[in-house]
Amino acid sequence: MNRLKKLSFLFIFSISLFTLPLSTEAASYTVKKGDSLWSIANKFGTTVDNLHMANGRSIHTLYAGETIQVPDTISKTEKELLAKLVHAEAKGEPYAGKVAVATVVLNRVKHEDFPNSIKGVIYEKVSGHYAFSPVKDGAINQDYNSEDMKAVNEAIAYGGQGNGSIYFYNPKTATSKWVSTREVTITIGNHVFAK
Repeated sequence: MNRLKKLSFLFIFSISLFTLPLSTEAASYTVKKGDSLWSIANKFGTTVDNLHMANGRSIHTLYAGETIQVPDTISKTEKELLAKLVHAEAKGEPYAGKVAVATVVLNRVKHEDFPNSIKGVIYEKVSGHYAFSPVKDGAINQDYNSEDMKAVNEAIAYGGQGNGSIYFYNPKTATSKWVSTREVTITIGNHVFAK
């Protein structure tokens, strides 16, 4: 029986290592009336799951005046780079499309076939070509706006997801025939999202 307890502990401990926030830094935040875990996660660019872990809680109830810890899982530099990509790729697209573009990058970071950082995903070269055209044409170096950053923070708060989308393309301008063979998850504006 003692051996079973040890194995259970080791299993739970190993699972927890894979679910910890990417950074151990945390900031204190005083909950205001009307706040929710989702709104706080969205504001600070983290996930609801990370808020749960950082505060050792599993319930969603918050009380005005209580102090919680907010882990910063993605650096400001990475958020800004992602916002620049969103701006370059989804300028003129609906807000939901901007969130979906950011989600594709976050899903790639988690996917075994792609680099494991936002910068790595954005600057990845496939067969000698950048994965994202704004990197090739320099549009990635343009500034972003507040809506682009809001979309990035929302995508982070949801922890990626987006039906598992890891690709997006504009069928009117896409040059790769391969991408059109992927399973479509959703179409938003001029972009088709796929996995």
